Amino acid sequence: MTALLDIRGLRISARRDDGSLLPIVKDVSFEIGAGEVVALIGESGSGKTTIALSALAYTKPGLEFAGGKVRLRGIDVLAMTPPQQLELRGGRVAYLAQSAAAAFNPSLKIGEQVTESAVLHGLLSQTEADRRAEALYRALELPQPELIGERYPHQVSGGQLQRLMAAMALCGKPDLLVLDEPTTALDVTTQIEVLKAFKRVIREEGAAAIYVTHDLAVVAQIADRIVVLYNGEIQEAGTAQQIIEQPSHAYTRRLMAAVRPTPAAGAGDKAGGEHARKAPALEARKITAGYGALQNGLPVATVLHDVDVAVVRGSVVGVIGESGCGKSTLARVIAGLLPAAKGEILLDGKPLAARVAARSRDQLRKVQIVFQMADTALNPRHQIGSILGRPLEFYRDVRGAAKRRRVIELLEMVELPKDFARRYPWELSGGQKQRVNLARALAAEPEVILCDEVTSALDSIVGANIIELLKRLRRELGVSFVFISHDLSTVTSFADRIVVLYAGRVVEEGAVDDVLSPPYHPYTRLLITSVPELSVGWLERSLKTREAAAGIARSVDLTAVGCPFFARCPLAIPGTCDRELPPYREPRPGHRLACHLELAQL
Repeated sequence: MTALLDIRGLRISARRDDGSLLPIVKDVSFEIGAGEVVALIGESGSGKTTIALSALAYTKPGLEFAGGKVRLRGIDVLAMTPPQQLELRGGRVAYLAQSAAAAFNPSLKIGEQVTESAVLHGLLSQTEADRRAEALYRALELPQPELIGERYPHQVSGGQLQRLMAAMALCGKPDLLVLDEPTTALDVTTQIEVLKAFKRVIREEGAAAIYVTHDLAVVAQIADRIVVLYNGEIQEAGTAQQIIEQPSHAYTRRLMAAVRPTPAAGAGDKAGGEHARKAPALEARKITAGYGALQNGLPVATVLHDVDVAVVRGSVVGVIGESGCGKSTLARVIAGLLPAAKGEILLDGKPLAARVAARSRDQLRKVQIVFQMADTALNPRHQIGSILGRPLEFYRDVRGAAKRRRVIELLEMVELPKDFARRYPWELSGGQKQRVNLARALAAEPEVILCDEVTSALDSIVGANIIELLKRLRRELGVSFVFISHDLSTVTSFADRIVVLYAGRVVEEGAVDDVLSPPYHPYTRLLITSVPELSVGWLERSLKTREAAAGIARSVDLTAVGCPFFARCPLAIPGTCDRELPPYREPRPGHRLACHLELAQL
């Protein structure tokens, strides 16, 4: 097979302040054939994205090419002139970023943006590009392919936007695709849908692809060959089957060990009783909330309906569901950022004001929130010591030398060196920034921490380390957590109880072992069967299941009548499920699920 992309002896360095070079990528070589996908895997900082970007003859600011060749169809792109390299980017080589939302201009229609690069590069006329775009929408299995180009980015789901970004990259018929973590932030059902579409289109288009990811279970589904990287060097390379089933390098085996386990009964963490009190640390009762003006006592867009959540002191309640199910809305209601239209929040058994502005300083201190993206949650112009010092002053009135000592204690608590107090956020890795984000919440000495997708953007090893840290903090400090995630594997490894949300309603709730043991709600079963396994060919096998056939590639629709899961449920009863709200059934004490079917049928 003739290589479409051939990278030989690639070296990339960073220039130190004294002018000397610090090697970042060290003598990397691999090749990719047409229609082939090669995955680059490794922890954050291993050089995956830096190597992938070399195919565009591009390095991040502060880095420079120090040697080697990157040949695309036999031509060294590093030797091209700057104008030739500009023509290369977006023309012959297309880049798909992790965040589709950041790749689209919210003020322009989708169709204009999908076709723009192909037209600007002179590859297609506008008419040809429009026809090409519509053909790609169909190939990527997007709804209403003849109309979706007329929509704006905010009018489509996250999974649809991710596939539209693929259409934008493919519109100009590039030779090579660089896919940089394109499914990391997607929920499991959407991830399957996007992977299936990517795999099909890459094969049909005959393009080559570099797939950058830290998720080995995803790699097993899409890659033909795998290159394992650590500290800018190749540790191991081979076919996907060989690397997954018979890894030879110790580092590869370490990556395998950090892969999220398939959700199963017995995986949940258990809370000790040493921090227990009579009243729950936090309780949400009959919460109905949404966005827009109130009409007949309800928001125009009602997202949550009669949601109940109780968090025992020192315990973890995991809230799971796909994008659009209301998870983050629930966190905003609990934090007081979005007042509920109905229902109440209790803290230590006492009512909590709906609006954050009406809460006392002590109430604010007791409920803290850690956001998904530490990059946007930390002020890049402030040192870490200043970031951690502000809540100490605001909530505890700790100042001067005592504040500096406490900042060091907080850094040690989240396992970061004390000299990080003098660093800025941009000098830290993603996992380190998330630890700072957590330390800031701990500075208030809270009773409840709301974690909103805190590990979704982290690699498997760093994410596993964050979870272990949270477990330790719970044991030692008695902090309670509401852990919001679309990743069922992560939730089940950390939580005591699980609340399964679908279209703003609780469809199942119970102890981890109960929720992961039959009988399941049909939606819970779909989530469980959609978690990728570390097995080559799992994607094709999973798409043949009854749950996938009924539930994959469908959006979450907020319905006022009947069971909201009706349109996606393989067990739905027409005339009943689409007309009446399902009753709650209780297979075991403390375990309830909402379904019209009898437990024996489930």
